[in-house]
Amino acid sequence: MNTRFFLLTLCVLVVVFFTNTASTPPARTLDVYWVDVEGGAATLLVTPAGESVLIDTGNPGGRDAQRIYQVATEVAGLKQIDHLIVTHFHIDHYGGAAELAKKMPIKRIYDKGIPQTLREDAEFASRIAPYRQIQAERITLKPGTQIKLKALPKRVAKLALWCLGLDQKFADKADPQANTANCDAATDKPVDTSDNANSTVFMMEFGSFRFFDGGDLTWNVEKTLVCPDNLPGEVDVFQVNHHGLDQSNNPVLVKALLPTVAVINNGTRKGCGPDTFTALQNTPSIQAIYQLHKNLREDGATINTQPEKIANMEENCAANYVKLSVEADGEKYTLSIPATKHQQVFTTKK
Repeated sequence: MNTRFFLLTLCVLVVVFFTNTASTPPARTLDVYWVDVEGGAATLLVTPAGESVLIDTGNPGGRDAQRIYQVATEVAGLKQIDHLIVTHFHIDHYGGAAELAKKMPIKRIYDKGIPQTLREDAEFASRIAPYRQIQAERITLKPGTQIKLKALPKRVAKLALWCLGLDQKFADKADPQANTANCDAATDKPVDTSDNANSTVFMMEFGSFRFFDGGDLTWNVEKTLVCPDNLPGEVDVFQVNHHGLDQSNNPVLVKALLPTVAVINNGTRKGCGPDTFTALQNTPSIQAIYQLHKNLREDGATINTQPEKIANMEENCAANYVKLSVEADGEKYTLSIPATKHQQVFTTKK
C-alpha cells in the first residue's frame, strides 16, 4: 500500500512539474520599432513586461498617428501607451500626439516643460494647443530623471531608461571617460538657437545592451555632451540625431558613442546628409547602417546604405518599419525589416 501511494504521489509530482514547465512562457525580448513618419520621429519601445514607451509622435494630419497606432496595436499588441516622451517642441516630434490619444489611451506624458512661444514657429501657440489638451499624467523632465518602468523577472536582464540631459544641460556621471584626443580636433558651427539644440537626450540600458536617442540635438551641443568628458559612453545602437541632417551628428559625438549599429529615421528627401553619412562610414565600430527611407535626392545615389538595410525604397511607400529585438539576457540583438524579411544579429559590447 505504501509503495502504491509513493508511486501515485511521484506520478502526480511529475505531471505538475511538466505542466508548470510547459506553461511558463519564454522570457520576452526588449523590442524597439522605428515607425515610418516620413522624416519625423516616432520610436516605440516595448519592454519584456509588455510596457510601452513612445518617444515622439511624428506630424499632425492623421497619417503619422495612424501608422503609430497600427504598429502599436497590430504588431506590438498594445492597448495603450504607458509612457509618451516628447524630446522637443518641433511639430514633427509632438504633432501626432493628440490624434494618437484619440485612438488609444496615453497614460503619462514626459517633456521638458511646454514654452509659451517658440522663436522659430510663429504659429506655435495654436499648434501646441491640442498637445496641451491631452488628458494624461504630466511629468516634467530634468537631467537624470529615470522613467519608472515595471519590474522584470529575475531571469531577465535589468532595464533602465533615463534622461541624460535637456536644454543643453546634462546629468553628471560618476566616472566620466576623458575624451581629450577626439575633442582636440573638434570644430564648432554657428550657434543653433532653435529648440533642436535643446532636445532631450535619452539612454537605455538592458543588461549590457545600450541605446542612445538624442532627438534633434545639434552640432555644438553634441560636442558639449562628450567634451571634455564622454558622458554617454559607448553604445550598441545609435538613433542618428536629427534624421541624419548635417546640422547634427558631429563626428566627435559619433566617435565617442562608438556604436555598432546606426539607425536613421530619415525621409525620402529629408536627412541622411552627406557629412553625416561620411561620419558614420568613417567610424570603424559601425557594422551596419539602417534607413527608414532610401534617399531620393539628387545626391542619393552615393548617400544610401545597402538596399537590404533600407525599409522603404519608393516615395509612395508601404510605411515599413525597422525593428530591434534584444534577447532577454541583453547579450544579443537583432535588427530587422519584417516586410522584406531582412535581419542581422549582433552581439553587445560588454
